[in-house]
Amino acid sequence: MDLRVVRVSKVRILQRPEEGLRALVERAPEAEAWGDRMMEKLRPTLTLLYTLRRRLATAAVAVITVWLFAHVMFGANGMVVYRQKKAEFQNLQKEIDGLQKENDLYTGQIKSLQAPDPRAIEKEAREQLHYARPGEVVYVSPTPPARPSAPGNNSAKK
Repeated sequence: MDLRVVRVSKVRILQRPEEGLRALVERAPEAEAWGDRMMEKLRPTLTLLYTLRRRLATAAVAVITVWLFAHVMFGANGMVVYRQKKAEFQNLQKEIDGLQKENDLYTGQIKSLQAPDPRAIEKEAREQLHYARPGEVVYVSPTPPARPSAPGNNSAKK
């Protein structure tokens, strides 16, 4: 454990406001001369920029226009993406319409089977159970052969 006493640094005495103002007034000619020197160095560049200001403004507008066009066309929500999304929406809408028609068909079948309609019941019995009236011939399309399933692991492929 360290119990040594550390010396306190000297307290800085702040200057009076008049002294700071006096120092500022004394250095003003130096600052003014430095400003004049910098102005002389920058004058040719500033003159050139002033004479080319219209061309620079036109170039800046052209660059902004090209950037804006690229952003609108190819950005995250640009026209290319918009057209892709629109085509996808139309395809999904067609799929929804087809599924809705199929759903309506099944709903109609369910209602006809729930109602005591002998024709609907006979139709379903003929189709699903392959029933036939005397003298009728039932044609059944052959089912395609089932594909053998792929092996579950990679050892069978080797």
